[in-house]
Amino acid sequence: MTTRWGIAGTGAMAEVFLRDFEHVPDAEAVAIGSRSRERAAGLASSYGIAGAHTYGELVGADIDVLYIATPHPQHHALALAAIEAGVPVLVEKAFTATLAGAREVVAAARERGVFCMEAMWTRLQPAVVEARRLVEAGEIGEVVAVQADLGAHRDYDPASRLFDPALGGGATLDLGVYVISFAQDFLGTPDRVVASGTRYPNGTDASVTMHLAYDDGRGASLACGLTTESPGRAVIWGTGGSIELPPRFHHPTSLVVRRNGQEAETRELPARGRGYSHEIDEVGRCLAAGLTESPVVPLDDTLGVQWVMEETLSQLGITTTEATVEL
Repeated sequence: MTTRWGIAGTGAMAEVFLRDFEHVPDAEAVAIGSRSRERAAGLASSYGIAGAHTYGELVGADIDVLYIATPHPQHHALALAAIEAGVPVLVEKAFTATLAGAREVVAAARERGVFCMEAMWTRLQPAVVEARRLVEAGEIGEVVAVQADLGAHRDYDPASRLFDPALGGGATLDLGVYVISFAQDFLGTPDRVVASGTRYPNGTDASVTMHLAYDDGRGASLACGLTTESPGRAVIWGTGGSIELPPRFHHPTSLVVRRNGQEAETRELPARGRGYSHEIDEVGRCLAAGLTESPVVPLDDTLGVQWVMEETLSQLGITTTEATVEL
């Protein structure tokens, strides 16, 4: 059975996601939504999609699931509207702009029994799936620490979505979500967060370092930024060795296993297509099984990541807000 997808948003994220449908034979994009039907039609025609809608029309369209690829602060309103209509949702990261907004979306999905998942594609990449399997099999002993960085150089432009506070701009929501989610995947939600960082003239976060501390002594050292190209590497430390996800770790093609006292072992594990195909697969699998949450990207993990992001931004003196969306 083919899963019929609607896409909310017409930006770069929606386009790269659309390209991976060719790698998933049992899924099809059938509708595009935007603030204006004309803008939706522009993207829809590029991919041979018949359905072009406003956001309000999209949540009532004949679709099986809605992928929300708008700027972060708009996720909250669109996800709630879809859930209210009984439409399953895949919500792009960052899941929402605020912790309160994330909690509201999760509560609504659970109350109505509607499938909801954060689009954290990293967790579904073959190399990360294999890293998780190796850890669960005890190949590197007990996990005690995670290191991860993700930096990109972008010229400061206050009019750009990347830097606009009203559109969820800044390093934490755009790149920090990856390093935090990676640490959360292998360590769980921390007990404390210590963050520091720099800010742009308009107040958005430019570069951020975070230490995630756990009462049992485990920890994560994380960094993200829009000021500097960094390697983009992640390492899982265990009592018996380590697993490295080489650059760029958020969509890796390989991993390196180092067991104490042994030669390093490299495993090549490329993604299918750009890598978003694995998200499409996971949603289709969950819907076919009647699940309302993904066991790989569970909503409690998403809430844990949102808490770390909000705690980080609070320590930097930054407050985020959700946006209203005309439906």
